[in-house]
Order: sequence, then structure tokens, then C-alpha cells
Amino acid sequence: MQSPVHILPLVILRIAFGLLMLGSLLRFLWRGWVYDFFIAPEFHFTYMGFGWVQPLPPAGMYAVFAILMVATIGIIFGAFYRLSIITFFLLFSYVELIDKATYLNHYYFISVVSLILIFLPSNAYFSVDAKRNPDIRRTHIPLLAIFVLRLQLGIVYFFAGFAKLNPDWMFEGVPLAIWLRANTGFPLIGQLFDYHWMALLMSWAGAFYDLTIPFWLSWRRIRPFAYVTVIVFHVMTGMLFNIGIFPYVMIATTLIFFDVQDCQAFAKFFRFSYSPEEAPAIQPKSLSTRAGIVLILFFMYQIMMPLRHYLYPGNTNWTMEGYNFAWRVMLNEKTGYTTFTIQNPGTGQRWLVYGTEYLTAQQMRTMPHQPDMILQFAHYLDDIHPDDLIITVEAYVAHNGRASRLIIDPTVDLTTIERQLWSVDWILRYD
Repeated sequence: MQSPVHILPLVILRIAFGLLMLGSLLRFLWRGWVYDFFIAPEFHFTYMGFGWVQPLPPAGMYAVFAILMVATIGIIFGAFYRLSIITFFLLFSYVELIDKATYLNHYYFISVVSLILIFLPSNAYFSVDAKRNPDIRRTHIPLLAIFVLRLQLGIVYFFAGFAKLNPDWMFEGVPLAIWLRANTGFPLIGQLFDYHWMALLMSWAGAFYDLTIPFWLSWRRIRPFAYVTVIVFHVMTGMLFNIGIFPYVMIATTLIFFDVQDCQAFAKFFRFSYSPEEAPAIQPKSLSTRAGIVLILFFMYQIMMPLRHYLYPGNTNWTMEGYNFAWRVMLNEKTGYTTFTIQNPGTGQRWLVYGTEYLTAQQMRTMPHQPDMILQFAHYLDDIHPDDLIITVEAYVAHNGRASRLIIDPTVDLTTIERQLWSVDWILRYD
């Protein structure tokens, strides 16, 4: 892992990552999501342990996004790189933690990748920093610097595939069957989306792709063909399903599997000249014991988080316990609605509350089928009323084409329940 390899793949990833993040931030501003997600809501769903993360006033939130864009420019050009990537990681993670209703797997992935990039010398070549300070210029780095990014991508793909090995995905073809029927106008193959066998075929192909693509990309002889598959797979999923920039994040970061020999072959194929510098005769520094321990702990965490749902009873796709931060991608088609009943024991007054009275459209798309968010909202309703109240909820959820069912015990007073990491008995489980 300490043998020197050319830095070019890391530089390509730095530039591709920065460009994609800049485009994503501009898209966020263009669509008005800064206002819709962080300014308009009167209440935000927080992550456990991060209740202190709150949005800034409107001017502050727009300033955060302006600073993020400046940071991405610094990443692209390798200018004040360490400051740029640290700023990006901190502010992007801050934005991600403001409201649980905006959670997406690729937002978490972007935070993880930017955290790793903080510790890699991505600005040591083809950068403004290397131009200004030739002492930091390096053409070769230890293989470990490339391997950690490849390993992180491999973990994402593997657990995304592993999560698909469930009865709904493998034997029923859902939720793909539901989504495909809404896309029968797709060019060339759209007319096949009405057939159940097509949903099953694509479900199996998706699981096979996720479980094996890191290995195909690691095999130089077929790497170009594997990367074409990456492009086709993610572009197609991006066209078929509303999953934001996730496909393009994966296409960009998967470039890290290419090495300088691949770049030479690419240059030769397109008949332009490229001659990378020779490896230096110096011996790379060995990894310190402290750095090695941190690296092991980091990847232990990355492996344990996707497996933590086994600590909870029932189907995590239904209960959502241990679901987030686990690369469980495209497994659920859920719709739901909630009716909160508030009772004042002192006066005997009783009335109904609907989430639409307090929550934004984005929050209402997410809250009705996530028990933890329902609990948070019940506590919010309790907090904004001066009296001690009893709050119960009827929360019906339709999951992967099944009929709506209650997800929470409608007799439980949610004001008496505190959020906790371990399993709870007020979530109704259907195995």
C-alpha cells in the first residue's frame, strides 16, 4: 500500500468532484431550494444528537451557499485547497444536518468523500497551490491514498447491492415495477415496462451490478467496459427515476479506479500525446501507527453502520430503524398520511391536527412514513401549546404496493415517549 503510484487519478477526482458540486449548488439556488428547505419551514426535523444544528437567518443561509461555491472553485483549481475542502466538508455537512426531511444517500456520500479528501494531497499536482509553492508538488503518492477512496466506493456499492437481497426486490420486483409502469414512454424499451418480468430482470441486474461493479473496475483488462456500464447504468437510472444528482456523483467518483496507464491508453486511442512523469527514486514515508488506527476505525464504522439494522426487530424498510446512513438505495415506495389527535386533559377539549398546517411539502413527503419524524412533530405540537396535552396519531403507510397499514400504535401518547437509539415498542412491525 506504500508503493508509489501516479497522482493523476486523485487530481482527476478532485476536479470532477469540484465541478459536480459547483453545478449542484447552482442547481440548488436556481430551484429555490435554499428558501424552500431551510428558510420557509417553521420547524425542522433534527437528527438525534444534532438538535443544536439550526438554520441561520435567510441572509446567513444564502451566505453559506455562496461560501460553499467559492470553496468548490478552490477545490477545482487546487487553490488554498486545504482551506477549501475543509470549508466545503463542514458547511455541506452542516446544511445536510439541518433537516432530516432532506436526507439523501448521496448527500451523506458527498460528506464522506469530502472528509477523506481533507487528508489526501489532491493539490500536489496540476493545481494553483503547486504552482505557487513548488515544494508541495508531487507526481507520485502512496497507493493507499487511492485505495481508501476505492474502498469507500466499494463499500457503498456492496451494501447498496446487499440491501437489495430482500424478498420485495428479488421476488416481487418492487418498487421497480411500480416506478417502471410510470415510465412506459421511455425510448425504445418503455413499452416493456408494463411486464412484470422486466421489473424482475432489472431488479436482479441492479443487485448484480451493485455487488460486482467494484471488482470489475479493479480488473484493468475490462475496466473500460465496466466504466461504460457505470455510465449507461447511472444515466439510465437518472433518466427513469427522480434521484437528483446521485447518478452523476457515482459516475464522477468512480473515475478513481482508473490509473495513469489507463490515461496513457486513452490518449493513445484518441491520438494525442501524454507522457506521465517517472516515479521518484525516494521511498514513501510509512503510515504512522496513529494514522493506521484512525483509518481502521473509520472503515470499521463504515462497515458497521449499514449492518446496525440487524440490532432492531422487524423489517427496517418498514420501521426505518437503522435505515439511514446505510446505503439503502431505491428500496422503498411509500406513501402515507397522518392525523394527530390532541386532547387537553384539563378542559376535556379534543381536536385534530394535520401536518400540512405546519409543514412544507418536502417535509410532508417524508414525515408520514418515518416514525422518528412523527414523534418529533408530536413533541413540537406539544411544545407550541402551553398546556400539558395528550397527543396520539393515526399514521397509515402504503409500502411497495401493499395496502395502507398503521405504522404507529394509535393508543400511545407520544408526548410521553423520548427519542432513543434502541428498539421501541410503539412502532407496529409487520414481518
